[in-house]
Amino acid sequence: MSETSAARAGRLSPASPAFAKSARNRALEEDKALNRRVLGIIGGSGVYDIAGLEGAVWKEVKSPWGTPSDALLCGRYAGVDLVFLPRHGRGHVQTPSSINYRANIDALKRAGVTDVISISACGSLKEELAPGTFVMVDQFIDRTFARDKSFFGPGCVAHVPMAHPVCPQLTLKLQEAAAAENIRHAVGGTYICMEGPQFSTLAESHLYRAWGCSVVGMTAMPEAKLAREAELPYAVVAMVTDYDCWHPEHEHVTVDAVLKVLDANAANARKLVCAVAVRLGPERQPSPLGIERVLDVALMTAPERRDPALVAKLDAVAGRVLKG
Repeated sequence: MSETSAARAGRLSPASPAFAKSARNRALEEDKALNRRVLGIIGGSGVYDIAGLEGAVWKEVKSPWGTPSDALLCGRYAGVDLVFLPRHGRGHVQTPSSINYRANIDALKRAGVTDVISISACGSLKEELAPGTFVMVDQFIDRTFARDKSFFGPGCVAHVPMAHPVCPQLTLKLQEAAAAENIRHAVGGTYICMEGPQFSTLAESHLYRAWGCSVVGMTAMPEAKLAREAELPYAVVAMVTDYDCWHPEHEHVTVDAVLKVLDANAANARKLVCAVAVRLGPERQPSPLGIERVLDVALMTAPERRDPALVAKLDAVAGRVLKG
């Protein structure tokens, strides 16, 4: 239960000095806990681990939302704590639809992660975004339909803003790191997320281009939405592997063609992760979007009507505002 909720329950008056002092103290404690960065990396196709981490160890993290894709690889690079999660599991055992996105984000939150960078293999919908290009997208269109898309639900309703779904601070550092490592990249653009696992039809590919989308992938949604609900600043790097099927000189997407590009992309992704960790550093600044406190104004359900079972499952994701 938040301090505001406690006040409504008659424990403190919002106008009282005691309430104000308690709220300030809690905010200071929360801000202090977020001062040290723990960088979460979600690896996409071809990126199943990160070499060179100090004290690297795989840790199993249990989640009330089910089983995450894999254990978490925890270590340190350049003084920055890193927590790596292979989205498809080591050996690529999960399909885009079978990934437990809620468990993945919850596990990262439980591991103390403060910021998330996602790596995602994608098809290009623009001529200038050739295979091998890393795109730091800033918008999404969600066309998935078979996935659990929220931690909240009946008994504890919340609505978080998604107008600006990625953290500009993380994107800027990714851009700087890519430039320093001579990785071909582009900044900005829309990622359309399809359900898959099949690739696009030609009609779909042309439709996505008509909508002005930059890349098409299968995994950034609902991942970005869940990260926002968990108050985790999030950015995604779309690694272009192909031209989808719209391009007259590349009419068919095949696994063989994708795999040829994936190896090079994976090597660059590992370089990018290490370089961005150096630029971000161990001490963090809050997201300019205020993502770390987005739940302050998102909860709709009155405290006395909240489902205790659901609230218990939300202990990591939303415990900051739900704890009494």
